Amino acid sequence: MKRTLSSFPPAPSSVPAAGDPSLWLDEDEWQAAKPHEECGIFAIFRRDPPDRNNDFPAGAPGAPAPVDAAHDVRIDTYQALFALQHRGQESCGIAVNAGGDLFCRKDVGLVSEVFSGENLEKMPLGRMAVAHCRYGTTGAKNHNNAQPLLVNHHKGAMALCHNGNLANAADLRGKLEKRGAIFHSTSDSEVLSYVITQERLRTRSIEEAVRGAMKIVHGAYSIVLMTRAKIIAVRDPHGFRPLCMGHIGHDIVFASESCALDAIGATFDRDLEAGEVVVVTANAVKSYRIDGAVHDGMCVFEYIYFARPDSVLDGASVQEARLRAGSFLALNHPVQADVVIGVPDSGIDAAVGFARQSGIPYGVGFVKNRYIARTFIEPGEQVRKNAVRMKLSAVSSAVKGKRVVMVDDSIVRGTTSARIVSLLRAAGASEVHVRLSAPPFKFPCHFGTDIDSQDKLIAAHMDNEGIRKAIGADSLGYLAVEDCDKLARGAKCGFCKGCFTGSYPVAPPKSTLKHKFERTLSARD
Repeated sequence: MKRTLSSFPPAPSSVPAAGDPSLWLDEDEWQAAKPHEECGIFAIFRRDPPDRNNDFPAGAPGAPAPVDAAHDVRIDTYQALFALQHRGQESCGIAVNAGGDLFCRKDVGLVSEVFSGENLEKMPLGRMAVAHCRYGTTGAKNHNNAQPLLVNHHKGAMALCHNGNLANAADLRGKLEKRGAIFHSTSDSEVLSYVITQERLRTRSIEEAVRGAMKIVHGAYSIVLMTRAKIIAVRDPHGFRPLCMGHIGHDIVFASESCALDAIGATFDRDLEAGEVVVVTANAVKSYRIDGAVHDGMCVFEYIYFARPDSVLDGASVQEARLRAGSFLALNHPVQADVVIGVPDSGIDAAVGFARQSGIPYGVGFVKNRYIARTFIEPGEQVRKNAVRMKLSAVSSAVKGKRVVMVDDSIVRGTTSARIVSLLRAAGASEVHVRLSAPPFKFPCHFGTDIDSQDKLIAAHMDNEGIRKAIGADSLGYLAVEDCDKLARGAKCGFCKGCFTGSYPVAPPKSTLKHKFERTLSARD
């Protein structure tokens, strides 16, 4: 029977047999087992060499030559977005600037589903594009919440992509609605676009409007924004979410992670600083930084789980951070064992680090089925249930008769962790010692994950011994909170650890629920 999000697993009474249906992990359980990031963003401005650069949109006197296939941004944008797919699988979209007109395609689904070859070719040629893939921490999963958001106003138009979560979104939306604003989505990104648009209507430039909006909105936001003649990239004053900058020849690109730059052959230049606004035009790249910015809020879980291991965030390698997490676990929670295994995917590097530090051999203990269709778009409840029965399989030859150290990145509600431990026991493991490369989740996250309530967090309701019994492990060890600051060696930032400590760089919002903007029809006139 499927459990609710707020329920926690009972202690196992017996070891199930291999193949027992109680060990099946369906898609909903697997998705609910981990915190989720909400999106990845990308932008590109394809610029001519300096002797041909100008500030005019295409078609104006002295403007660059018409866009041809060699200058088309569609393929690079698609490939970069594909590289960021891990940051959000609910929906995606691309907006292209074609001669000053903004065209957008977006929908619910993976990048490969929304942008088939035919759909991509139907988009116009252009020199500028912004793109987004989404996992929503605010708002439901539907087409209206997909991004980029297109906004038209009497001073122009913009396409906006947002990664993060605004702490004062509910308050701002309430004020805007009282002044007559009509919202078409339930995401806080639309609130952000409204604030920027209002600022633009009273300022001389879009960059001035963005800087004005940064004084009004609070929380986590990395943004790429496209107008008729500019690309603008923004990072909030605490630097909660990553955003980097690179180039291909004279072209300028921005992305949530450096892996997207690698995917299109771009050279990484630098990470945006906290509170920085970078404005790119046809002949200039300018940078501004708002007063009072302090880069103290980078989400440490980017290094533990969210980001791809081949990315470098704020000067630190994600893969190295995960290896170091495993080393800290081996030092602080040693155990006599025969093999160390990692839960795919983000637990693998931490398991390798544990094995190296402890001297216990590393082994491949799980096989993840990567060819299961995404079930949330399957029609019908029974079809959905039948489409996915197992996400993981234990490798019996690697664990049978052995004392196993199982390394994973985190435990949220515990149900799936209990199931995975049972998988190992059913495969013949004599002991299962669980090690987590994150501290216990005890508090909600308000700045970009879907941990919106303590009701979902087993560590907020049980001590370590209670959790150990609940998941059926022989021992349980977490990364120490103080070790979080040591993971990302060389990082040029401080870290937000609020979901572990309850202390946040920005005051938390009054309403924390993911669907706080949802309203039923009965609540309306």
